[in-house]
Amino acid sequence: MSGSNPEQTGWFTDIDPKDIEAAANAISEGTADQPKNWPAKAIESGFANDEDGYYEALHEATVHATREAVTAQETSDDQQLQYSIAAMDDVERTANELAERLAEWAGSLVEGSAQEERAAEDLGGVDGARAVAAWTPQSPAEGRAVSLADRIVDLDDERAALRTFVETHAPEVAPNLAAMAGPVLAARLLSLAGGLESLAKKPAGTVQVLGAEDALFAHLRGRGSSPKHGVIFTHEYVRGTHPENRGSAARAFAGKLAIAARIDHYSGEFKQSVHDDLDERIATIREREAGQ
Repeated sequence: MSGSNPEQTGWFTDIDPKDIEAAANAISEGTADQPKNWPAKAIESGFANDEDGYYEALHEATVHATREAVTAQETSDDQQLQYSIAAMDDVERTANELAERLAEWAGSLVEGSAQEERAAEDLGGVDGARAVAAWTPQSPAEGRAVSLADRIVDLDDERAALRTFVETHAPEVAPNLAAMAGPVLAARLLSLAGGLESLAKKPAGTVQVLGAEDALFAHLRGRGSSPKHGVIFTHEYVRGTHPENRGSAARAFAGKLAIAARIDHYSGEFKQSVHDDLDERIATIREREAGQ
């Protein structure tokens, strides 16, 4: 691997056999032009007493290096963004499902109630849960309903806090992608792709249909038409374009998103020209609508 004489040195050169961290770094960072008789050289250098000892040290070092790599990936900025957007979606879904259950429950409590003002309340959704949370319970059942409403309100507050984190963190992780797609959509794209590096390596056509995998698989099986867009549909550049031109808008948007992801991954510098190009392209596409 490294050293002044490649024929006589290996990854284990000048390393204490008990220093697993140093061994792991040597394996991770080292290179070799061709295979060498490393066990014999390790024994000659005194790194190992025998071949079994060499392979045991090699195994420990490679396992340690792999664990370090996994830990680095799990704690990377874009990974934290993926966890955050997933948690935000889970919390929102849970809050909405519980709010539906609460609306039925609270509705049954309102029926026949002497408190007529309650009957006029809209008990649906998270806003309805906030209304119920403000009740003064007059029975054990109402007490439990109010308690559930409090939990729903807490979940909605957590969703808002997670969204704030995503909105502030995404521009730090991927400045061009966040500016182009918006922080939340940028985080969703990173999550669907498996990280910034993975997204940066995907072609524009793949970026265009991220989030539409079910429809794409159905199309490949001959059970549906090819999807024109996936999660990028939520962006105004796609959703706000006339249906007849939406495919063109989606392709243009996805192409620039792919470029933005590559810039963010490989340089991390904000590049205004990419955003200007996209704005001009969308404007050109929408000019067609005037004649439609």
